[in-house]
Amino acid sequence: MAPPKLTYFSVKGLGEPVRFILSYANVEFIDDRVNFVEDWPKVKPTTPFGKLPVLEVDGKKVTQASAICRYYAKKCGLVGKDDWEDLLIDATVGTFDDMRQAISTYFYDQNEESKKKKLDLLIKETIPFYMERLEKQIKENGGYLVNGKLTWADLWVVSLLDLVNKYTERTLEEKYPLIIALKDKVLSIPSIKAWVAKRPVTDW
Repeated sequence: MAPPKLTYFSVKGLGEPVRFILSYANVEFIDDRVNFVEDWPKVKPTTPFGKLPVLEVDGKKVTQASAICRYYAKKCGLVGKDDWEDLLIDATVGTFDDMRQAISTYFYDQNEESKKKKLDLLIKETIPFYMERLEKQIKENGGYLVNGKLTWADLWVVSLLDLVNKYTERTLEEKYPLIIALKDKVLSIPSIKAWVAKRPVTDW
């Protein structure tokens, strides 16, 4: 049986949470990286919905990073012990994504005037709002985001910090010691540490 193939652009981005979880689960996978200019126009028509990442297993293709992560999290014990705990994981992933999407809206804005206003709102309100609450969650959950243990929500958030930091040109976690500690904890997991050491070097 061929190893699963993960196709994503030549950056960390939304491919990185999947790479983290595959690495944590010790799943050998093909890290297929697509150049946006040279490769993407040819690859896009072959994807289920014209978006990446795409996971291919035994000739079957599926998209959506969070769904792929949840699938492998079930296989390697990064889910909750019951439906309620899984709900808390999903809610945390979705909450972080609300912040990430607000940051992405700013980053891809082509109008300099509105972009400046969006950044001001992000720095003064949106980012502190989310980061303070995530910090509080970690305090209430014994150093993890939910359920008092390592879950795929922790890997999701940590793996996407480079992306949101690059987009804002800031280190969003610098004022939040518990988020920094969680990041250090996740990055010290041997299989993830090994992945980070061998992955291609990119800004985000």
